[in-house]
Amino acid sequence: MPCVSIIMAVFNGKHFLPPTMRSVLSQTFGDFEFIVIDDGSTDGVTDLLRQYAKEDSRIRLIVRENKGLTPSLNEALRLAESPLIARMDSDDIARPDRLAKQVQFMNANPQCVLLGGAYELIDEHGRLLTTLSPPLDDASLQQQCLDGTTPICHPLAMFRRDAAREAGGYDESFTVAQDLDFWLRLGEIGQLACLPDVLLQYRMHEKSVSEKKQAQQVANMKRACEAAWRRRGLGAGNFKGADGWRAQSDSSSRLKQTLKFGWWAFNSGQRRTARSYGLRAIKMSPFKSDGYRLVYASFKPKHSRAT
Repeated sequence: MPCVSIIMAVFNGKHFLPPTMRSVLSQTFGDFEFIVIDDGSTDGVTDLLRQYAKEDSRIRLIVRENKGLTPSLNEALRLAESPLIARMDSDDIARPDRLAKQVQFMNANPQCVLLGGAYELIDEHGRLLTTLSPPLDDASLQQQCLDGTTPICHPLAMFRRDAAREAGGYDESFTVAQDLDFWLRLGEIGQLACLPDVLLQYRMHEKSVSEKKQAQQVANMKRACEAAWRRRGLGAGNFKGADGWRAQSDSSSRLKQTLKFGWWAFNSGQRRTARSYGLRAIKMSPFKSDGYRLVYASFKPKHSRAT
């Protein structure tokens, strides 16, 4: 029995898959099985996955028709043979020591049922935007989950298989925000924790942007929180997850996100990346000063952080 079962559902995204697969298969901790559900891909991903599975016996590949992310994750969870489950998404990149550090922590802290960590946001070209570092302790993480802010990054999560099954797995009525609902139920079984180390690069790209998906995301996050408030006897909680998590389809929203990415990159010391987002903002809205300001700042000597 391997120590860890990595579970991943794939639906298209052939361009981003190779760096993801390399990052998993080259982990410094190699005692794992890699359960990959090809959820009805149509862009050539299937052939690529079959080639990886042929070359590495740790990969357990299931190819079938499209059922959606949540049923796919539950299917992988049922197949998992290991006491620890690690999530992964097909467009993100794991740091080489991700599994090693998470397994070490979980073995040393049996009361912890769910573990996250710090992670970097990258764009579609793999350029650094910013680093997010959630709180490390159970109380803070539990409160943020109850507030609807989802502090544990889904493709970075490691959790105990027995606790996951006790919690009932993912709720398949959630097509999005299934992670927050699951984290809240796991938090009623044991403790949550995060490592301070950056363990993943989380990719932000245009194909992940959807106005409809955003509306569903916020609604499901609120539904998950309200259910947890009732289960825990907390009465009416304070939902803080209503802010848009992605750009919407309108030009104003997309401009705002472009500038946000640019200033994130600037404050991370990525001047060329910041400049490219400034130029993109100018192209989107040439009569507004915001893009010009970002480009100008990207050429200046280093100075205080901007927002």
